[in-house]
Amino acid sequence: MGFPDRLEVAADAGLGVVFAAAVAFQAYRVAGSWGDGYWPSGAAVGASVCVLALMRRRDRLWTAVAGAAVAALAVLAARLLHLPAEPGPATSLALAVLVGSAVRTLPARTACAVAAAGLAVMTGGLLAGPRSAVPVLGGLAWLAALASGLGLRLLAARRHATAERVRRAERLELARELHDVVAHHITSIVLQAQAAQLLTAKHPDRTAGSLAGIETAGSEALAATRRVVGLLRDAGAGSAGHERLAELIEGFESHGRRARLRLAAEPDSWPPEVRSTVYRVVRESLTNVSRHARRARAVTIDVTQDEEAVTVVIEDDAPQAPSRRHRRAGYGLIGMRERLDALGGTLSAGPRPGSGWSVRATIPTGERR
Repeated sequence: MGFPDRLEVAADAGLGVVFAAAVAFQAYRVAGSWGDGYWPSGAAVGASVCVLALMRRRDRLWTAVAGAAVAALAVLAARLLHLPAEPGPATSLALAVLVGSAVRTLPARTACAVAAAGLAVMTGGLLAGPRSAVPVLGGLAWLAALASGLGLRLLAARRHATAERVRRAERLELARELHDVVAHHITSIVLQAQAAQLLTAKHPDRTAGSLAGIETAGSEALAATRRVVGLLRDAGAGSAGHERLAELIEGFESHGRRARLRLAAEPDSWPPEVRSTVYRVVRESLTNVSRHARRARAVTIDVTQDEEAVTVVIEDDAPQAPSRRHRRAGYGLIGMRERLDALGGTLSAGPRPGSGWSVRATIPTGERR
């Protein structure tokens, strides 16, 4: 179970305790004002809506609809049977949770319908018990749920829009780089074709080698063009060898931290888009350490290579803090993941056991891509 899952479980556990206290308080108040025979019905209704609120993550629409229906039927039945008709504190609180959850996540029209249903229940309770303060408190709870749900919905929309802008910018950057690669290969094809024409006139027996070179260059250009189509018909490459990585590390260490580069690879043999991607991954990781892990003192950067891929691992030694688990996975990593997906690679980032943060990127260099 990941950290977000544990956080949700803890939040629901705390909410369950609040619900249980609200049901008990409701039963106590009804028994004290109406008599011992009147509290079970209200407690049963409150407990039912509370259970639905705790189950909201499974289906936010139908739990909200069911909660509103139970509350509305309870108000109507209590009115007919001369029981306490207004929704009790437990019912009002649980219904507010269901409304807030629906407004936060459901489509706009559906969310509006759920919010309207919750308001209708609260209004019915107010009409059933005009001299009671309980429906007023329920209306305030509904209003707070609506405000919080809308706020979280707008925040999520803003984050989504920002992430999309980051992805789009990364695609455009990769498009410009791949364009250079395709232009390079086409230039090579043209030059080799011209050389083949000269060789054919003077040395016909050496034409086959030139044609093989043209075929190789054409295959490489076709592979790059396929990556263009995969990125909205854009394209990519760049340059970042040992010297540029050393410059990155030097700039990082100027802020009083240590960084060690272990380069067990030959950057000059990588395709241009692989070199630029390695550089971008290292740069983004060091930027995240500078921004979000101020207590980190040392960073290690391991770059290794095998026959199929280049692997980059960046690790720091910052102490773990719950508030940093989400901030470290920022929008820059979204852009990096977009780039690696386009090249057929992978990117993973997360806390290390004990302390620190780790980013691992794998960039194919051969046929895997």
